[in-house]
Amino acid sequence: MDKIWGQAREELQKIVGADSFATWIEPLKLTEVEQGNAIIACPTRFLSDWVSRHYSDDILQVLDRLGAPVSRLTFETRSQTSRQVQAAAEAPKRPSRVHAEEELTAPLDQRFTFDNFVVGKPNELAHAAARRVAEGGPVTFNPLFLYGGVGLGKTHLMHAIARETQLRQPDARVLYLSAEQFMYRFVQALRDRTVMDFKELFRTVSVLMVDDVQFIAGKDSTQEEFFHTFNTLVDQGKQIVISADRAPGEIKDMEERIKSRLQCGLVVDLHPTDYELRLGILQSKTDAFRVQYPGLQLAPGVLEFLAHRITSNVRVLEGALQRLFAFASLMGREITLDMTQECLADILRANDRKVSIEEIQRKVAEHYNVRLADLIGPKRVRTVARPRQIAMYLSKQMTSRSLPEIGRRFGGRDHTTIMHGVRKIEELRSADRSLAEDIDLLRRLLEA
Repeated sequence: MDKIWGQAREELQKIVGADSFATWIEPLKLTEVEQGNAIIACPTRFLSDWVSRHYSDDILQVLDRLGAPVSRLTFETRSQTSRQVQAAAEAPKRPSRVHAEEELTAPLDQRFTFDNFVVGKPNELAHAAARRVAEGGPVTFNPLFLYGGVGLGKTHLMHAIARETQLRQPDARVLYLSAEQFMYRFVQALRDRTVMDFKELFRTVSVLMVDDVQFIAGKDSTQEEFFHTFNTLVDQGKQIVISADRAPGEIKDMEERIKSRLQCGLVVDLHPTDYELRLGILQSKTDAFRVQYPGLQLAPGVLEFLAHRITSNVRVLEGALQRLFAFASLMGREITLDMTQECLADILRANDRKVSIEEIQRKVAEHYNVRLADLIGPKRVRTVARPRQIAMYLSKQMTSRSLPEIGRRFGGRDHTTIMHGVRKIEELRSADRSLAEDIDLLRRLLEA
């Protein structure tokens, strides 16, 4: 049984993608197959509802390809006293009120704690603010809004806050979910005519945590309900923690009143990692891997080499180190620089001499001593507008991104605005020697 489910999990990860797999499929376990019925253990009914609604067909097809005699699925939750048989097309049943918080809360990743979050200059404010919220004492800011690019630690901190709060305050009702899940439950409540139950549940929690809030942008009814839930909790003094991939003011199609509310607390930008933070993360992960791979030898300079060469995001960095240790263990070799270059050739090529728009924006903001949020935001004062145009120019020159894509990274600007900024800098560069020197310096810093 375990072998079949292990193979099925590998296939499902390829089909649904790594993020969806980690959220929805990984917590499941195939416990039994009897008379064509696959019995799957599930931590919560909300999870089983979602999987039944969205992934039943995929699971059945994969099990069929692997030769398992399965024609229907049964999802069993811990709170059930009897089996709940659900065919792939069966509509999910509404969870009982007793277990509502458990069923709504998304699974927390055991790996994401404050103890294993590596702190450096780019994320020290976000870490300190998250710690303050999790301690449960008086907090002068509400909401806490964390934003940043992929792989910078937003979700890690969100999970750490939820877990630490539950440990420190066992009676606190902590509700952590993605904006997508919030929307799904709201739509389900509309369909089942249980909106008042939905409102009561969401507005009586102690701490509400919503991940990837940009997902509800443009969805009018969900935004309306989120706004009223937000207001009610803030008025009651309940803590709210929000994460997104950009600052509140830069979320396109988000209602202005929601943007205003999100900005009334503490807004913290998780900056791209610097060399010191990347090295610290690698050292921390290496200590953990040494337990998993005892006896492996790591040559001096390997971690420093990786910290210099892999700058895209932390997930890629950690994945590269994981591959390196697994490769060395299988081959029975010491981890040397030569072996590192051989094993990680594709990752190193992908990161070689590639500069991200986010890195360009950060370097330009640092050079001209302007806030990164202002550089991307709507301000048009000369002290911000000129550095912004330089960042646009460098993004066009040093990356392969299209003008519309660059525009999206600069607060959703139109591609014609990017064209104008690029042409303006091209004109000024030939006439303004000081500006030309600044651009050359920035280019050297980015290519280093």
